[in-house]
Amino acid sequence: MNLLDAMNTSPDQFDRFKKQGYHIVGAHSAVKPCLWSGRAVKEKGSCYKSKFYGIDSHRCIQMTPYLGCNQACIYCWRPIEHPVEVPQHWDAPEVIVEGCINAQRSFMSGYGGIENIDKSIWQQSMEPRHAAISLAGEPTLYPDLGGLVEEFHRRGLTTFVVTNGTRPEVVENIRPTQLYMSLDAPDKNTYLELCFPRNPAMWEQILRSLKILDGHPSRTAIRITLVKGHNIKDVQGYARLIETAAPDFVEVKAYMHLGYSRKRLEREAMPQHEEILQFSAQLADELDYQLKDDVELSRVAMLSKRDTIGKIDWADK
Repeated sequence: MNLLDAMNTSPDQFDRFKKQGYHIVGAHSAVKPCLWSGRAVKEKGSCYKSKFYGIDSHRCIQMTPYLGCNQACIYCWRPIEHPVEVPQHWDAPEVIVEGCINAQRSFMSGYGGIENIDKSIWQQSMEPRHAAISLAGEPTLYPDLGGLVEEFHRRGLTTFVVTNGTRPEVVENIRPTQLYMSLDAPDKNTYLELCFPRNPAMWEQILRSLKILDGHPSRTAIRITLVKGHNIKDVQGYARLIETAAPDFVEVKAYMHLGYSRKRLEREAMPQHEEILQFSAQLADELDYQLKDDVELSRVAMLSKRDTIGKIDWADK
């Protein structure tokens, strides 16, 4: 049976997403205005990706080609208890990209009426230059993710893709500007207890994806989300896995007690920033990476290879 065919459906799932501010694009994609896009237009701050990598928050589209996922991670703030209906027809990349750009312009148009803002920044926001393919769900479940990335690039946008690594054949073939892979467990047992994959064999798929990252033509990053009481202690276990991938960057981020995750986890499961920095420093020593930067508000730290520039020119794709 095909992976997607095995997924449950819920006809009212899209309504739930719409109530949470998502704009559904076509049959199965979605875009949502990012909190930091609005703040950046008003010159009240930017997201940590701006500090780490130079992304312009006010010109970044937060989107996904598919809201469904093949994992049910307990720390996810999304409504994983209500699986998304699998589309009978998949939209073409051109349709998705056009719909997302139009939706983003619609979101940002309202800021033009605000007094005392820099109109040149607002005008820039109407011409997005980056697509974060990371809003919700698992993007590698969309059958033409490579074509979607290429279409964004064709229109002058840079991209990063965030994947859980369970479809290594897709990881191997896509070429985003930066390829993120989540690694939220140092071993199989922790992965099964934390992420509830639809098939336990997905851990072996993740191990394959880690090997594929080493030498991948895109810039690469490993993302670790730490949840107290679940996956925060085995620094050496993470290091051994990350060594397989040899990514350009490693991000260590705290689980945040938001959204639907509040029904599954206590607030105490959210690490303090000091704990993130301690874990990151230990991991950097294990990997011989540098702890390059951190953002306390987002409880996130970034490690990089010693020969990798910490802040890159995102316009260079």
